[in-house]
Amino acid sequence: MIPDNSKEQTTNGGSLFVFSDAHLGANDPTLERLKANKIFELLNLVKERGSRLVILGDLYDFWFEYKNAIPKQQLKVIFKLAELVEAGIPVDYVSGNHDFWLGDFLTTEAGITIHRDSLELKEQGKRMFLIHGDGLAPEDWKYRILKRVLRNPVNVALYRLLPADWGIPLARWVAGSSRKHTSKRTDLGIHSFHPAYEKYARSKLLEGYDAVLIGHLHTPLFHNWEEGIYINTGEFISRFNYVEMSGGELALKEL
Repeated sequence: MIPDNSKEQTTNGGSLFVFSDAHLGANDPTLERLKANKIFELLNLVKERGSRLVILGDLYDFWFEYKNAIPKQQLKVIFKLAELVEAGIPVDYVSGNHDFWLGDFLTTEAGITIHRDSLELKEQGKRMFLIHGDGLAPEDWKYRILKRVLRNPVNVALYRLLPADWGIPLARWVAGSSRKHTSKRTDLGIHSFHPAYEKYARSKLLEGYDAVLIGHLHTPLFHNWEEGIYINTGEFISRFNYVEMSGGELALKEL
């Protein structure tokens, strides 16, 4: 059973860590090794001084679970996450647009708590709202329809009828095409969707949250407005951005 993400969760002591958009499996072997090493470096920091870790989506460039098969790339990262859970540090995973076909493997085998859409936390005296952020821009209306189709349990079950050796490469190709399309928009300087994300963040702050954290854009942002704090967590591909909250203060950092 996937936990209900509407319940506020509180952790006392230590730092809260948040990162997103590593897209493991998307790049050449050299970069993949670098990304994995950077993730291990971050997870060691979490183990040393953290009280909670939140992965804000798209840890993998593609994730799809069959009943008896999962993607084999970078499983050492999952083992490392399981070590944190075993050490008493909760790990939350808010699904993104490259991994909303998450099943129960990460929960049953690694103890990671999955949140399908968003996560509310009360940390160090601050009420926080965290979401990956795919589909928030008005021009993404086609994607929002597609997202509903892809998440439909009937369609997921039908896709699982494909042999794993066919279904996983096909879905990986689709995920890569989606990522290239998004990257192309960024490379062309098309940032018209950023105001939509800021507008969304302000609306959540006006609901009473002290901080809103969003991923997906691959652009690190930190806004300390009168209404509260909006952070985009950036990416963990080349900048290796992450957020640390300690002593009630949020900071956007880079490894």
